[in-house]
Amino acid sequence: MQKPPEFLIRNTLKPGDLGQVAALHGKVYSEEHDFGLGFEAYVMESLLEFYRAYNQEKDRVWVVESGGEMVGFVLLMHRPANRAQLRYFILAKEFRGRGIGSRLMKEWLEFYNTSNYDAAYLYTTSGLDAAVSLYERMGFKKISEMKSMNFGVPMLEQYYELITHPEK
Repeated sequence: MQKPPEFLIRNTLKPGDLGQVAALHGKVYSEEHDFGLGFEAYVMESLLEFYRAYNQEKDRVWVVESGGEMVGFVLLMHRPANRAQLRYFILAKEFRGRGIGSRLMKEWLEFYNTSNYDAAYLYTTSGLDAAVSLYERMGFKKISEMKSMNFGVPMLEQYYELITHPEK
């Protein structure tokens, strides 16, 4: 039986990482969901927004690498009103089903909690059932969804929230 590929997770950004995040999203979403080139461009634009607002105290990245290549990624981005956004959660197909996604989400949630955010949110689309199941297990609740043709295919865009301090 073939041993699964080794991987490591780091929390620092290196030159080339942002481009690899966009490329990984472009490849995976094209192959698995028929998203067009516009999706990769959207990821590139929003990564630039993240880079420009990056605050080492409030934001965190999780880069999953294997053999020197990025095979997974997620980040926590600070937002106004003491909120956090979960973005770019992705794993290459051959690394799924090994608990890596759960580990990333648990580490994300630990950083979120120790950073004392009041709430978090994320956007996703229908058809990402494994990710949605993980988000819900971590306490995110679906707030809304809307039909769209973004990225060249019909989809349901979904908005999820995690409220940790509802009294504020």
